[in-house]
Amino acid sequence: MRIKNIEEGFFKVMMWAATLIVFAFVISIIWVIVDKGWGAMSWDMITKLPGGGFYIGKEGGFLNAIVGSLYIVGASTILGLMISIPVVFYLNVYLTKGSKIAYVARLAYDVLFGIPSIVYGAFVFTIMIYFGLRTSLLGGIIVVTLLIIPIFIRSMDEVARQFPRDILDSAYSLGATRFETIKVVVRQIAPGIATATLLSIGRAIGDAAGVMFTAGYTDSIPTSLSQPAATLPLAVFFQMSSPIKEVQDRAYAAALVLTIIVLVLSIIGRFLTNKFSKNKV
Repeated sequence: MRIKNIEEGFFKVMMWAATLIVFAFVISIIWVIVDKGWGAMSWDMITKLPGGGFYIGKEGGFLNAIVGSLYIVGASTILGLMISIPVVFYLNVYLTKGSKIAYVARLAYDVLFGIPSIVYGAFVFTIMIYFGLRTSLLGGIIVVTLLIIPIFIRSMDEVARQFPRDILDSAYSLGATRFETIKVVVRQIAPGIATATLLSIGRAIGDAAGVMFTAGYTDSIPTSLSQPAATLPLAVFFQMSSPIKEVQDRAYAAALVLTIIVLVLSIIGRFLTNKFSKNKV
């Protein structure tokens, strides 16, 4: 009994230490971003486009990157949901438990989940070259959509697999069609959909490698899908590469805006998750 208590105490200490280490890393990252970015933050930074001397420390802001990020993330999230939700329902409602097709599909999405974003970017860039397309907002939306679809599917699939099979059998026994049964499933996995959406948006808005190949970069706001689009991660990358301190500080300001956007999305996602959880049986 004494050895068991020692082991339990040891692992409790290890868990607390790991939690504190992770918490310390998060706080230190936020502190550096706020400390270096807040001084460069101004109303002009988030409401104006880059001026002629923006990249040497003069007037302008990075509104182009903010709008470009929202365009790409918003469109790719909608497309990702439109593609992923039917796939999840097919795997968990239409296919029988233990189906080989479902096993192979899940294995494939696990592999796609771990592929780096730069590989997606190179893949889409190759396709764009083949069809004679230039870097554009459309290219950025496509690559980010491909990037987050595996996240959507695997996150929602894990929740859907926990859905009691007896409820599905009960719905079928009452004469419900599979399409009608999906409505029941949606109410139960709604928190999982909200969580998957949050995870996908978090990765999509922070991607730099993929959109660098496909979306390009511009100092203006795109007005069509064929025009290049700037994003906040690329704004941070290009400005941080400058030898001018004022421009580097603006990179931290862009990182601060990106962090605030992710924080707001996290709060909204948590609210939606709690709201949808009330619908579960």
